[in-house]
Amino acid sequence: MLSVTFVRNARARRASLRVDPANRRIVLTAPSRMARGTAVGFAETQAGWIAARLQRLPARRPFVDGAEIPLFGLPHRLRHRPDARGTVWREGSEIHIAGRPEHLSRRVKDWLIGELKKELVPLVHAKAARTERPVKRISVRDTRSRWGSCGPDAALSFSWRLVFAPPDVLDYLAAHETAHLVHLNHGPRFWALARALCDGPIEGPQAWLRKNGETLLQYGS
Repeated sequence: MLSVTFVRNARARRASLRVDPANRRIVLTAPSRMARGTAVGFAETQAGWIAARLQRLPARRPFVDGAEIPLFGLPHRLRHRPDARGTVWREGSEIHIAGRPEHLSRRVKDWLIGELKKELVPLVHAKAARTERPVKRISVRDTRSRWGSCGPDAALSFSWRLVFAPPDVLDYLAAHETAHLVHLNHGPRFWALARALCDGPIEGPQAWLRKNGETLLQYGS
């Protein structure tokens, strides 16, 4: 039997289903006034679609000794070093993790977040300087429904899983969110600015995210 998360949305006009790839679950959304039984009945008629969609999800990719992960698009192998001192360090195409095995996953994640910040923070500030708009804050979080966001207070947030993406994808998302400092919408002027801030064409990174985004969400699971 399939597990479905039921959500009500006052703005919804009809029942709908979507896959949450990060949590590997099906979300059933229904209007406020729709009877729960009606919404569940709709979901039951879509059981074949649900099963097929879940089967197409990429496999989970936990952080364990010997696992291969991409670091800014380049493959690296995780090596547990229980006899070594320190925390995490890189040697060539290997990432070494010291300490007890139960701490390996957390230490890898913390190290990856630090590596992302080293690349992302100066990149965003450089693009923001071109817009002549200040950035209040840049945060890296475990967001699973979007790769980045920009609030009306000029605070930018990015998913830590972008550390797995190639540099041109990171550059595009930095340009995208920085452009929101000027235009809090997705109108023509926003896209014109986002394209101007990006170091290359935006179509390639957009296509890459559509194709590989679900896979990024499986690392560290």
